[in-house]
Amino acid sequence: MEQLVLAVTEAVKNAGLVQVEVSARHVHLSEQDFEVLFGQGKTLTPKRELSQIGQYLSEERVTLIGPKGEKKNVAVLGPLRKDTQIELSKSDCVMLGINAPVRESGDIKGSAPITIVGPVGTLQLDEGVIIAHKHVHVPEKVAKELGYQDKERVSVELFTERPVIYKDVILRVSDKFRFRMHIDFDEANAAGVSGFTLGKIIK
Repeated sequence: MEQLVLAVTEAVKNAGLVQVEVSARHVHLSEQDFEVLFGQGKTLTPKRELSQIGQYLSEERVTLIGPKGEKKNVAVLGPLRKDTQIELSKSDCVMLGINAPVRESGDIKGSAPITIVGPVGTLQLDEGVIIAHKHVHVPEKVAKELGYQDKERVSVELFTERPVIYKDVILRVSDKFRFRMHIDFDEANAAGVSGFTLGKIIK
């Protein structure tokens, strides 16, 4: 059975197909900001591993507050990062009254401000909120085999009941990645993504 699964996985990859995952709103925190929100000496409590190596959903939750509303029970992902970053959908931003730019993860300079409330403290950030640019995590081995380059822009056709072709998808290549495409809930709902979904990368 394991050999069959590996064979199917290899065939899917060689056909230029990638599994599509939906990324819900979430927060990445720096160590300093985590201590403000949750208390000095506290640590993240892993709840469930995510598809990307070393990444996990934690037990910790925060509330996000914008000019027009708030979002409670927002997930914090681990491990802690160098800089705090909040990833929302466009619908989230409209509800909160935030004008966040579409950016790659880590590109937060000049991004939108927000207030984060934790169990023991509050942060008022001048920047940090982005709408994550749709992207595909590509392991270096897969990129080499299929001729993909880091930061290359491609299109991806999603196979659903409401099929769409998403253009301007960024390929992010690293030996730390598993082969997955990430889109937010707005993009997933527009394409009717539900459960296991595949997309075909079009160069």
